[in-house]
Amino acid sequence: MQENNKQNNQTEELDINHLMQIRRDKLTQLQQQGKDPYQITKFDRTCTAGIIKENYDEFEEKDVTVCGRIIAKRIMGKASFCTIQDSDEKIQSYVSINDLGEESYKAFKTWDIGDIIGMTGFVFKTKTEEISVHAKEVTLLSKSLRPLPEKFHGLKDVDLRYRQRYVDLIMNPEVKKTFEMRSQIITEIRKILDEKGYIEVDTPMLNTISGGATAKPFITHHNALNIDMYLRIATELNLKRLIVGGYDKVYEMGRIFRNEGMDIRHNPEFTTIELYEAYADYHDMMDMVEELFSKCAIKVRGTTKVTYQGQEIDLTPSWKRISMIDSIKEACGVDFNTINTDEEAVALAKERNIEIPDKTKETRGDVISLFFDEYVEKTLVQPTFIYDYPIEISPLAKKKKEDPRLTERFEVFIGGREYGNAFSELNDPIDQYERFKKQVEAREAGDEEAGMMDEDFIQALEIGMPPTGGLGIGIDRLIMLLTDSPSIRDVLLFPTMKPIGMGNDKKAKEMEQKEKVEPSVSSKTSEVEVNINRADAINLLKKYNKEEFHIRHAFTVEQIMRYFAKKYNENEDFWGLAGLLHDIDYEMYPEQHCQKAVEILKEINTNEPLVHAICSHGYGICSDVMPESKMEKILFAVDELSGLIWATAKMRPSQSTKDMELKSLKKKYKDKKFAAGCSRDLISTGATGLGWELDELLQRTLEAMQEKEDEIQENVEKYVG
Repeated sequence: MQENNKQNNQTEELDINHLMQIRRDKLTQLQQQGKDPYQITKFDRTCTAGIIKENYDEFEEKDVTVCGRIIAKRIMGKASFCTIQDSDEKIQSYVSINDLGEESYKAFKTWDIGDIIGMTGFVFKTKTEEISVHAKEVTLLSKSLRPLPEKFHGLKDVDLRYRQRYVDLIMNPEVKKTFEMRSQIITEIRKILDEKGYIEVDTPMLNTISGGATAKPFITHHNALNIDMYLRIATELNLKRLIVGGYDKVYEMGRIFRNEGMDIRHNPEFTTIELYEAYADYHDMMDMVEELFSKCAIKVRGTTKVTYQGQEIDLTPSWKRISMIDSIKEACGVDFNTINTDEEAVALAKERNIEIPDKTKETRGDVISLFFDEYVEKTLVQPTFIYDYPIEISPLAKKKKEDPRLTERFEVFIGGREYGNAFSELNDPIDQYERFKKQVEAREAGDEEAGMMDEDFIQALEIGMPPTGGLGIGIDRLIMLLTDSPSIRDVLLFPTMKPIGMGNDKKAKEMEQKEKVEPSVSSKTSEVEVNINRADAINLLKKYNKEEFHIRHAFTVEQIMRYFAKKYNENEDFWGLAGLLHDIDYEMYPEQHCQKAVEILKEINTNEPLVHAICSHGYGICSDVMPESKMEKILFAVDELSGLIWATAKMRPSQSTKDMELKSLKKKYKDKKFAAGCSRDLISTGATGLGWELDELLQRTLEAMQEKEDEIQENVEKYVG
């Protein structure tokens, strides 16, 4: 079976190479005939497919010239039907030898799916009422040398879609629609602000000081000046300089760069808008957020009531407004108005098992923030303004008159996620200088995200800045919300991806290269025959595993694998069985793990692909069988990680993964003393072998366990004992 799969994969690769060679031969023949399509520099089209379909009555029986990519073709002797796709729509064409002549029609028949053509003819409807173009003349404008994905399945592999967005846009029309909506949202935001008298400006992306936010910057080097510089992490400080300079209303929409983790909500470069208005405060910015979000929703969705990932969200103003301290009291009964010292706050955090990251965060303000993260953020489904943040986490916001421990700052939350951040801006240069000093101290203590001292900005404030309201909104997150996109990569045309083949781990490199050079197991498992049933597999599991821990782990990995199989349109039963039985021999034969499994699996006549998958999860530790298919690489990656996630869940008040945030998991991952038996090296190797960032593996596996936790628990309760 393994040898057959190897031969099938090699045959498929040879087929693709053969098809590409045929297309190159066709191009060579055209060039020899003096008909090189790449020599064409211009083609005059009169309209698009979308315009024709929307205005058929105006175009009926009239000549048009259209162009686009061939996406379907049906040859019927002396007449053919061909469908082309342009930037608007698809349209069918009728092509016959009588209209084109024998030579042109013969050439047309040799053209391939993916070729780009131009066509002149009249518009009509077929007997089935399909709007079409009756071709009088066709021209090959560009030759496609690489076949498109198979038409009925298209490009479904998520990672490949992000890497090859050009193919994704061709094969998946809904993706193109998402980016059209992105453009409409950005245009609408500019329109609203321009009408309010805001001026759009540009500020530097390269800076000698990293500031304006709490984030780790990218560092580059300027050769001519021979200095290190930072890609901007925010536009805030430069925009405030413009307020000092006399502009009352300014904004900038553009790229921000932060050298941090990657997951479904974070990309190293992303788009924000920051706006500043003199003589306004953070209450005015709340009104601005409501207007921007609601009007953008109406623009692209036609309503302020939208659905995001199954949740009904009502963006109709006015939104709930509540202080951070009151929101914590509402969620868990703790009232920080009665807690006045750092010592009291730290003691309370320990009592509630709230982990404080380091000594520099042992303050009342930081603990308030940690309580909010733990108890409140995930509950904020409908749009909510959380305001009056502690001064410790708000170095650029103005203090509240009533309580100088707090600042006039808010963040807006929707669906448990933060979408915007705003201040009544700090314009006291003396206060600002002292806060910068604290940021510098934190940075010197090892906090890479802490800000730097910006003497020039202090000087600007000393010139005098009026009372100012400032607002920052994550444009990508807003677009995710309004297009119902689960990942930030779905709304970035070219998201950051690790280059294929890149890896810092020998095993991971071997895993990547093995699939490219010598694929012995099909990377596509949807057609693998499952020759055992789940009930028999569970009976085998119970025969060789008695401890609840091992049985729970088996059901956990089974459900994670089923989750990923569904994501990749693969065989859920096959992936699930691999997860269920991967540690079948570990409890009874720990010294022969992955070797004894082969004998045990023969009891239920397990087929070769399943045996290979189960043995490959121990590669480099107890097995020489290398993970080759995507299924095997995922099994290798999530096996160790699932244990770390369960251990982290057990430390939480809920004892559940469902309310766990990625940042909590990352803290435990970095703490090598926690769950020390879970090898971080294996988890990292698994991520690299898949070509994923570590954060992406953590996020995806956490989401799998959150979705499948109830099923895992049901199985454990049913089968243990």
